Amino acid sequence: MPAFASSTAHGPIYNIADEFVSRPAREQPEKLAILGTGRARTYADLQSLVHRVAQALRDANCQPGERVLLALPDSAELVGAFFGAAKIGAIAVPVNPMARAADYQHWLENCGARIAIVHAPILGEFCAGIAGDAALDLLVVYEGTPGTEKPEPAARRILAWDDWLPSHVGMVATHPTVATDPAFFLFTSGGGGTPKAVVHRHQDMAVAARNYAQGVLGLRADDRLFSVSKLFFAYGLGNGMYFPLHSGASTILYPERPRADEIAAVIAQYRPTVFFSVPTFYVSLLRESEKGLALDFSSLRLAVSAGESLPGEIFDQFRKRFGIEILDGIGSSEMLHIFLSSPPGEARAGSCGREVPGFEARILDDAGEPAGTDEAGNLWVKGESAFAEYWRIPELTARTKRDGWVNTGDKFSRDADGYFYYRGRADDMMKVSGMWVSPGEVENALLGHAAIAECAVVGKADTVGLVRPVAYIVLRQSVTNTAGGLDSEIYGWLRTRLPSFKCPQEYRFVKELPRTATGKVQRYLLRGHSDLMGQG
Repeated sequence: MPAFASSTAHGPIYNIADEFVSRPAREQPEKLAILGTGRARTYADLQSLVHRVAQALRDANCQPGERVLLALPDSAELVGAFFGAAKIGAIAVPVNPMARAADYQHWLENCGARIAIVHAPILGEFCAGIAGDAALDLLVVYEGTPGTEKPEPAARRILAWDDWLPSHVGMVATHPTVATDPAFFLFTSGGGGTPKAVVHRHQDMAVAARNYAQGVLGLRADDRLFSVSKLFFAYGLGNGMYFPLHSGASTILYPERPRADEIAAVIAQYRPTVFFSVPTFYVSLLRESEKGLALDFSSLRLAVSAGESLPGEIFDQFRKRFGIEILDGIGSSEMLHIFLSSPPGEARAGSCGREVPGFEARILDDAGEPAGTDEAGNLWVKGESAFAEYWRIPELTARTKRDGWVNTGDKFSRDADGYFYYRGRADDMMKVSGMWVSPGEVENALLGHAAIAECAVVGKADTVGLVRPVAYIVLRQSVTNTAGGLDSEIYGWLRTRLPSFKCPQEYRFVKELPRTATGKVQRYLLRGHSDLMGQG
């Protein structure tokens, strides 16, 4: 942690806006901080933007500790809004800008934000999630002018981003936060159920940057970082925002949904030195390359994977085709970023490496005793970047975090050399394209279809070892699928209700679901046997 300028009764003053924006702006004001979206921004430009947002929030009477919801694409404006909120002691809450109305409703009600900054193209979907008492005091619309198509009353005041921001401000005073004060929320569904807000403190970013970005990756000021994963969840937030800022490096932001050809074009244009992605997208790059897509990775010195387990086959194929070793790692929203990883030059196919410096990990059996070598058990991890709490869920916090150790909910084993291997989830949650999917959420949506009587959704590995949701469906008695095509109809219908990564692309119609004597669906049977009951 850096030295502190002064202190309060609660400890030394520390604020992430000063550490990750003002410090590098002071050290190298004309260095490019952000590339790839809109105009390039220097560190001086970014600091100016942070100050303008901070002043605009103060003018809106935003108080320390208030939550500010950010539904924005990856952009300088998202970075500026995030640190602008932190600078005045408020709490930034970045969320998926490609979600559904029900998601926005939950996030708003859960965090209690009265100010939101929202991307104009999603305004209709966002406002559909605001009802009655959930109406905002202030809604700021980025990249557009608020029109009459939005539902009323969405907010007491609705302003365009350019009208809301002051054109110029001087240096805005930083609220005297301390390292252990809350700084931002990240929503996660990792423990099942509805998404929960993970509370992180001002100190946590610096810990993750020191332990992983410096301790493993050795990031430098001349690096250019490019992350396919977005800023609204923990993996992308480090890759694309605070890792490069901490190192005085540059980040390349790409706000669109990733496509292999467009990612290839970004790499060719901006020449990143460190590339972050998830296994699903590494597979996409391999497949498109086999079809003739030109991929020039000659600028890269490091490639990183996380978000879901990287199959050993993909590790081997990528190294053979491109000569690049992918550093697989595991992290979580609760720990903020990666806590298990191999150092460069030491990666092994199928393994996510060893403990990142500054973190401890242990594997316990169901009785709480240490598991033996190569024996699967429950992974617990400990480190200074661990979350403070689940927002207003003390009982879950107590179950998950004990004496500084955090239960990841993952099953792992460790070999004699200390390398960790993923062995599955301890619950029914699955990771698809690096993002959590709750079977219950998908099942509830499916049951809204008129043809479906019962259903169960499980994660199953495809031919290369990546997990995909598969839906087992019992049709209503009056419905048949003799002509086929019902799966395509259901998929298209579901896409209007859930984000695409949550929608199963494989549907298996069965006569009944396997259940226990008490009526609980036996998901492990569905995961293990594709032809368990025959097709209906």
